[in-house]
Amino acid sequence: MTMGASCAHGMVPLAAHERHRPMLSEFLLAEMNRLGAQNALPFHRQLYEALRRAMLDGKLGAGERLPSSRDLAQDLNLSRNTVVAAINQLSVEGYLASRVGSGTYVNDHVPRASGLRTPRGALAQAPHHQAALLSQRGEALAHRFSATGLEVQPFTPGIADFSAFPLALWQRLQNKHWRMTYPDMLDYNTSGGYAPLRRAIADYLRVFRSVQLEADQVIVTTGTQQSLELCARLLADHGDTVWVEDPAYWGAMKAFIANGQHVHPVPTDDEGIRPTEADDAQPPKLIYVTPSHQYPTGAVMSLTRRHQLLATARAHGAWVLEDDYDSEYRFSGPPLSSLEGLDLDGRVLYMGTFSKVLYPGLKLGYLVVPKGLVEPFRQAHYDLHRPGHMPTQAALAEFIEMGHFASALRRARQTYAERRQCLLEALRPVLGDGPDAPRISGAEQGLHLCLRLPAQLDDRAIAHRLAQQGLIVRPLSAYCLSRQDMRGLVVGYGYAALADIQRCGPVVAAAVKKAVG
Repeated sequence: MTMGASCAHGMVPLAAHERHRPMLSEFLLAEMNRLGAQNALPFHRQLYEALRRAMLDGKLGAGERLPSSRDLAQDLNLSRNTVVAAINQLSVEGYLASRVGSGTYVNDHVPRASGLRTPRGALAQAPHHQAALLSQRGEALAHRFSATGLEVQPFTPGIADFSAFPLALWQRLQNKHWRMTYPDMLDYNTSGGYAPLRRAIADYLRVFRSVQLEADQVIVTTGTQQSLELCARLLADHGDTVWVEDPAYWGAMKAFIANGQHVHPVPTDDEGIRPTEADDAQPPKLIYVTPSHQYPTGAVMSLTRRHQLLATARAHGAWVLEDDYDSEYRFSGPPLSSLEGLDLDGRVLYMGTFSKVLYPGLKLGYLVVPKGLVEPFRQAHYDLHRPGHMPTQAALAEFIEMGHFASALRRARQTYAERRQCLLEALRPVLGDGPDAPRISGAEQGLHLCLRLPAQLDDRAIAHRLAQQGLIVRPLSAYCLSRQDMRGLVVGYGYAALADIQRCGPVVAAAVKKAVG
């Protein structure tokens, strides 16, 4: 039909956007209803998502005019302000463009989604698709050495009890420093952390851990994981070899894998890491150790072994990463001196955390670096992480300086000592004296112990049976990288109340006794 014919019959032709308007409105309403049922999104956000989906799916093609905000508001039963807010956001993001006196149009460069587009959420439901999206490193990070699926229960290792933390006092200190905050405290920090906090950490480490340091060698991090990642990025290249203890701490494995380093497991014994000539054939750039309380076996590195390790590092030109994650809790005598305190070559980087004494969500730890590394580490810390949270750091500095940290530590040490003793008593009936009998290791320090089992037992099966009873312990074999001779249960008591230990400890003992026969 020609234009002339149309006019002759008194008909006015509809523009394309007017012809498609009812269909578009129906699509937008359906999409908004779906979004409203799934998420508690405000109306303007629902409309934004629905319009964006219409463009990506081709319901609104490139160059097509959008109905006016007034028409959309009428069709969708929305306020005009709601519609305008959604359109403005899409315009800012480049999906829409306004033409003066003409209206709002879909931009020409908005991509069309493929007709074969995978439905939203399908990838999450299909593990093989998910794996295809990840790099080899991503696959390892996502699926290896992960504890996120484990529910926190009384015997979960690595968990501290922060129920006794002086929350009211902490809130007062935080409020105080927020009230006193000046502009510099709200900016990123380039100096490695709040100066009074770095001084307080240095004073504490000199006295209680025999670390040789000055305050400017302290870098305040978000915890041990960030400290490890900084070391891995700055001290080793992609493909360099890192010696790790076998069995190993999962978090350290993640840091080295994420940075593309080759992880070489070195077996441990009752004196800590024990490298051999075969290990020397794969010279390390980094050596990661937990000498004061090997994680997870609890072995304490002997003085002889410490000197040997430092000599090995010197011979290979390697850096030693000392993770002192729970040295505050030593139940037989004073805390052991640090490995760093024996280092005469400036090859040891020392790291610790406040999570085990205060609370995990504080996310504050520290890294002590040799003097020659201070400036590059500070700069990299700033460039990579943009550190901040100065008011929180200021509150923690005052918390330490006023003696509250020492008081909290004393109370926690007493509490954990009682829980440890209760757990040892509960497990005593299953222990034996023979070489293959169950035995306890690592109970002199920390928040967990290791119940060592005969090598022929299936510790994963025992842990699984306990999990079915609501008790989370971890099989020792799950921490092993290459060795096949270690079996046991890693049992935490930091999160377990005395009543829980008294009730559940005999259950663990009974499960082990049944497995041993």
